[in-house]
Amino acid sequence: MAATNRTLTLEIPGGRARKARPWLLIFLSAAIVALVALPIAYLITRAVGAGSEVWAALLRPRTLRVFTGSAALALGAATFSTLIALPLAWLTVATDLPFRRFWAIATLLPLAVPSYIFGFAVIAVFGPRGLLQQSLAPLGVERLPSIYGFGGALFALTICTYPYVLLTVRAALCRCDPAMEEAARSMGDRPVQVFARVLLPQLRPAIAVGALLVALYVLSDFGVVSLLQFDSFTRAIYVQYRGSFDRSGAALLSLCLVALTLVLLGLEQVIRGRPAMSRSTSAVARPRRLARLGPWRYPALLYCAGLTLLGVGMPVLALSYWLLRGLSNGQELVSLWRATANSLLAGALAAAFTLLCALPVAILAARHPSRLSALIERGAYLGYALPGIVVALALVFFGANYAPTLYQTLPMLIIGYAVRFLPQAAGSVRTSLQQLNPRVEEAARSLGRAPPAVLVTVTAPLVAPGMLAGAALVFLTTIKELPTTLLLGPSGFPTLATMVWSAASEAMFARAAAPALLLMLLSALAMGLLLGQERSDR
Repeated sequence: MAATNRTLTLEIPGGRARKARPWLLIFLSAAIVALVALPIAYLITRAVGAGSEVWAALLRPRTLRVFTGSAALALGAATFSTLIALPLAWLTVATDLPFRRFWAIATLLPLAVPSYIFGFAVIAVFGPRGLLQQSLAPLGVERLPSIYGFGGALFALTICTYPYVLLTVRAALCRCDPAMEEAARSMGDRPVQVFARVLLPQLRPAIAVGALLVALYVLSDFGVVSLLQFDSFTRAIYVQYRGSFDRSGAALLSLCLVALTLVLLGLEQVIRGRPAMSRSTSAVARPRRLARLGPWRYPALLYCAGLTLLGVGMPVLALSYWLLRGLSNGQELVSLWRATANSLLAGALAAAFTLLCALPVAILAARHPSRLSALIERGAYLGYALPGIVVALALVFFGANYAPTLYQTLPMLIIGYAVRFLPQAAGSVRTSLQQLNPRVEEAARSLGRAPPAVLVTVTAPLVAPGMLAGAALVFLTTIKELPTTLLLGPSGFPTLATMVWSAASEAMFARAAAPALLLMLLSALAMGLLLGQERSDR
């Protein structure tokens, strides 16, 4: 079997040599892509078998409201996240902002806060019985504007997702050639003109990618829209799934959500376009000359501190308050050992299994580039473009009808995580492979080692940092994942995510506080590992 994957060199008349196709890698990668494509096949099957009354239900005004509301929420969050992240990236990369490196990390910390925990914090602070209402009551303020609906969901999701734009824009800004900015300034352009004419065209692709990540995240979010009672596709699909024995309606709504996702993907391609500029020289760029903020450094500090307090301080404050209030009222602290162990177990198994699935796809794309390998790699990214609730519905249908032994078991839950988060591991492994010179592996094979031995003893140790980074990213997103866990989790398998959601959805804030704080801590540790790995790679 090991020899099956050996790269053979075939002599062709005319003196040309051609490498044999790595059929074992192709077979394994195609099988993994087939698993990832299962949700699309499920949706099409359900749509074909749906009755006329189900199709007619799609034309109801409520369905149109859900469609337009979901699109408005995604575009609104992408827009506001970009407006927040652009100045933040410039401040933390190109200016003499005090404690610049600290703010560069602190403003990314909202990524460690699951969106449903932030939604819970928004209700706990700004809700009808929230902390703000209680503090204003002595001043005669009896009622605050409602936080529920579109406005509350937009606010919560914007604060949760702006770090996606910040990450991509900061990386692009660090790669920009400062010589172009200096040339523009020497021609008399003011800082605003330099930013608009020189930097912004170079940052446009990064802005488009970050905004797309935000929009896809918003479309797939379930916790915030459920807690803040906004009718988006994910909430409507879940209600349809739970409230009806016929899952065709949920499948058709899921297809509408997939169509909206594809529209956003096409829109991102149009916005991104092509990079307008590149480095003026092939040499390493000189260090950037930091812009002096002068008296503007104090508003800039206030801006960074305000975002950090909103994204991290507010959830921690709200959760701590409700935890202490519950304990002072005699509420017993629920044991979290079992839920914590389940979360860690599911996250670790998902990280290992997803990394294992990502290896053949990444190796095929990096070491055997072709149209076929490119097609297989793109197919592996299908699951990431699908909301978790859609993936979970497909696997529920598959397990109940074709694999009853896997239905509502831990292996099925792990498969659901792998379908959702395979691109995170595959992208990290492929990047590491592309940075590794293939001649190192060729030298090992020339000494008589078989390809599997080369993979284990040579390739794997050299790309281990990328593999660990991908596994850590999968672990981070897995322990926060809510809809997939709710629908695929085994009976009697509580996790920290499901404990938080069940308590917060019933307005039992004190009971939700402890598991939410612990989940934030675990997420922060995983994110710290990612940031530490990133620093070690530089």
